Amino acid sequence: MGSHLAEHLLRTTDHTVCGCGLSPKPTVPVEHPLLHRQLDLTDAAATSDYIAEIHPDRIYHLAGQPAVHTSWIAPWDNYESNVLAMLNVLHAVWKLKLSCRVMVVTSMEVYGEVRPEDMPVTEEYCFRPNSPYSASKAAADLLAQAYHLSHGLDIVRIRPLNHIGPRQSDQFVATAFARQLARIEAGLQPPVIQVGNLSARRDFTDVRDMTRAYALALAHCESGRAYNIASGSVRSVQQLLDTLLELSHTDVTVEVDPERVRAASTPTLTADCTRFRTHTGWHPEISFEQTLSDLLNYERDRLKTLNKEQA
Repeated sequence: MGSHLAEHLLRTTDHTVCGCGLSPKPTVPVEHPLLHRQLDLTDAAATSDYIAEIHPDRIYHLAGQPAVHTSWIAPWDNYESNVLAMLNVLHAVWKLKLSCRVMVVTSMEVYGEVRPEDMPVTEEYCFRPNSPYSASKAAADLLAQAYHLSHGLDIVRIRPLNHIGPRQSDQFVATAFARQLARIEAGLQPPVIQVGNLSARRDFTDVRDMTRAYALALAHCESGRAYNIASGSVRSVQQLLDTLLELSHTDVTVEVDPERVRAASTPTLTADCTRFRTHTGWHPEISFEQTLSDLLNYERDRLKTLNKEQA
């Protein structure tokens, strides 16, 4: 998401765009430069020094550990990534007395266990976290609210549902499938694709549509409020896999890998995004099929590049 957002801002605005995070500088295919610093946001002093140096007028805080299943394996790392990093950013903005807008991205996982009769869930629904990930995102959301209410920071809270597309990690289901298919097409693995729970149903939004939504949020949404963002279309993981198989035109055997089946899967969540759409006019523009086609082509190109580098 960070690289897509940087690319969007560099293409559509005249802003100077600065980025930071644990990863090396991302590849952003635009002619305008991205000013990037490799930085650990859980380091309070380093975070404050960096923010003081660049003196931003807008901050998009996207950093964090993004996977529910990973949060069960390393719950403390999850809290440091999702809560401490954001706290350091907000505290630095307050201590430095900066007049800037801050967008804090949490997740609709903050709602946790939502009763079917309460769907689609609104922003007023209570938090009922059901994993270390959802609890950490709820804590981050509440901290952002606290800094707005107590110190008057200009903060917009964003609660997105799942987004997929090119450049995503294979921790996530769409990329995990696409990467396996690319390897099968290249003859680098047998024509067997390993899957987990295919019956799970999720609302998937293209990462580039979500990127537009984030930019609109900071431009138009009200300070101190929270906003759900989702496509409004729910599809099964089976449908996602079938679409990728159709795009691949490859004969593949599908096998369930017990390691990929989650012990406790998040129930299907549908969201009421009326508040966000009313403020911004946003709606998804990229079809589900186009998203998966672009993802599969990205994984094919990525594999070719890796093979050339290793040759």
